[in-house]
Amino acid sequence: MELTQEERARIKDSTHKIQSANNALARLDPAKIPEIEEIQECLEDSDKALRRALRSTPSQPEAKPDKKD
Repeated sequence: MELTQEERARIKDSTHKIQSANNALARLDPAKIPEIEEIQECLEDSDKALRRALRSTPSQPEAKPDKKD
């Protein structure tokens, strides 16, 4: 099933948020966050899954207005 442009935009936004969260965690002391490696792995897996979804479904072409002669 093809994703709409809106769905693709939401997925892209989500991947950016996931990357941002992962980058923020990378700057923290791992000793202070229980299971931080598992959290980061989960974020990375989520990012990969969303990116696969974007690659596996072609984007819908934008609607073109009717030509008036």
